[in-house]
Formats: sequence, C-alpha cells, structure tokens
Amino acid sequence: MKTVESVTEGHPDKVCDQIADAILDAYLSRDPASRVAIEAFGSHGALMIGGEVSSTAEVDPAQIALRVYREIGYQDDLDVFTNIEEQSPDISRGVDTGGAGDQGVMYGYATAETPEFLPMPVVLAHRLAWGLTNLRRNHPEFSWLRPDGKTQVTMDGSRVTTVIVSAQHREDMAHAEMRKLIVRHLISPAVGDMADVKVLFNPTGAFVRGGFSADTGLTGRKLMVDTYGGLIPHGGGAFSGKDPTKVDRSGAYMARFAAKNLVANGIAKNCLVSVAYAIGKEEPVMLRAVSGEGRDVSDYLRQHFDFRPRSIMERLSLRRPIYRPSAAYGHFGRDEFPWEHIALQ
Repeated sequence: MKTVESVTEGHPDKVCDQIADAILDAYLSRDPASRVAIEAFGSHGALMIGGEVSSTAEVDPAQIALRVYREIGYQDDLDVFTNIEEQSPDISRGVDTGGAGDQGVMYGYATAETPEFLPMPVVLAHRLAWGLTNLRRNHPEFSWLRPDGKTQVTMDGSRVTTVIVSAQHREDMAHAEMRKLIVRHLISPAVGDMADVKVLFNPTGAFVRGGFSADTGLTGRKLMVDTYGGLIPHGGGAFSGKDPTKVDRSGAYMARFAAKNLVANGIAKNCLVSVAYAIGKEEPVMLRAVSGEGRDVSDYLRQHFDFRPRSIMERLSLRRPIYRPSAAYGHFGRDEFPWEHIALQ
C-alpha cells in the first residue's frame, strides 16, 4: 500500500513557498544573473522575509508578498518584515567559477506508470488538491470554499482505498452538504470507480480557520509534496526561493529530467537518478542511475546528460522567471516546466 498527500496553494507552508518564488522571479526578470536565497515565515497576521541576495535588480519583497497573498485568496491584514543581506563571498567564490552553490544529495525519479511519469498516488493527490482550488475559483456553487486545504490518497496496488480531503470552508456550511458536493464534483471525477473507496472529508468536523490565522507557514516545509510523495528518497534540500546556482534545486530538476528521458526512451520502466555535489566544484562527486529492476544504467546517463551546474542552467534555461507556478501542486509532472520536456528520441 502507498499513501501520498498534497496541499492547496492556500496552505500556509505553500503560501510561503509561493512568496519566496515570486520574489525570486522578480529578481530574475530584471537580472538573470541574480543570486537569491529567500525564506518566508508566516504566523498569525505577520510575515517575515529573510535571506541573501546579490543582484543589480531592485525589487520590493514586501509588496510582492502582499500581492501573492491576495492572489491566493486571503484578504486579512498581514504585517510584513524583511531582513535581506548580500550573499556570502565565500559562496560566491565557488559559484563564480561554475561550481555548485552548496554540497548535498539530489534525487530524480520517473516511472511509466502514468502519462505524467509519476506514481499514481502522487498524480491523484495533486489532482485533488488542484481540483479544490479550481472549484473555489471557477465554480460559483463552491464559493463557500476558502484557500487552505489538504488531500491524501491511499492505494493498494492499482486500487484506491482511501481518500482524505480537508477543505477550509465558510462557517455556515453544513458538513453533510459539503461532503456530498466534494464527493460528487471532486473525488469521483478524479478517482473514477468509487466502489469500496473510503472517503474522509474534514475528519474533525469543521475547518473554518485556515492559513496564517490557524497555523504557521515556512518555506521548504513541504518537501515530499514538492517531489515524489515520500515514495522516493529526498536529499533534504528545499526548492523555493533559491536561484538555479543552488543545486538543491537545479540538481534535483536535472535528475528528474534525466530519469524521465531514460524512461520515455525505454531504457527503464522506472528509474532513480542520484547525484551529489561539493560546494564550489563543477563535477558531481556521485552520479548514478538505477532501474526499478536494479539494473545500473549510469553509463547511458553520463553519455547524454551533463550535470555540471552551469550546463544544467543552460540546458534547461533556468535563469528565467519561471518558478512561482512550481511552488504549488508539485514541481514535477507538468509540461510547462523545462525539466519535464522529453529531449531524447
């Protein structure tokens, strides 16, 4: 059995991820060579933005944060504080020569199980989370939905056994009515055959308070939602708020790009790519690809993919303002992202 969760763009952690990536995009749109490492922390009416930036661009992080907050759907007051300094010269020294912006281990995975080249529980969890937002934004009969929400899918082989949907809602809505609407318009279309599927909707009975009013949010705290739902290893590095010199982000994107291309070209039915770096060094200290059957396909990987940080940024055109959309509903599985393209034939 496998279980995977996702969250909506209104989840407090995801609010912080989107703010961090929107600030990153603003810098890259004005100065593609910007070095950015931004974190956001939100809690009960307050938001703290901190980090390191080296850029010729001038942006207003507080203004960007408030705009993103409103676009997500929150209308409450938010006091924004910023504390941003320049990047350490000790880091710049290695990055300037094309080296990695940090040490670390990154993983990329792909499987032929779905058209998205992702495990089915991952696809379904994101589909449900995005579906909540779609209903809230585009269907007047769901105007009672609010931005915060979580989804979870459990599968036994190819069969869905349990679906959990927690959706923030208007206070005057009856639980039974909401459950009926969510099953009919969200869960059933996403899952298909509902026979023997256990549905848990707002298991505590109510979800009125959400976002920063109910919980804190922090950049980089939804690593498994961002990647492979906990079904595949994660090196630990978060993505949002980091420019592509940070291999936590670009290395993981390249690993996914390589794994997806290896599967799409029939080299393996599923593939796990592992890569590791030392700060300031161009060449990875480890690079390996293994099929689901345990077959080593690293030679094919090295033949077709260059994992030096500068080469990754060039091949995937990563010095562009493309990152905010990735900060919700997973970084993988959507063709809008360059690391999702099929390059080999």
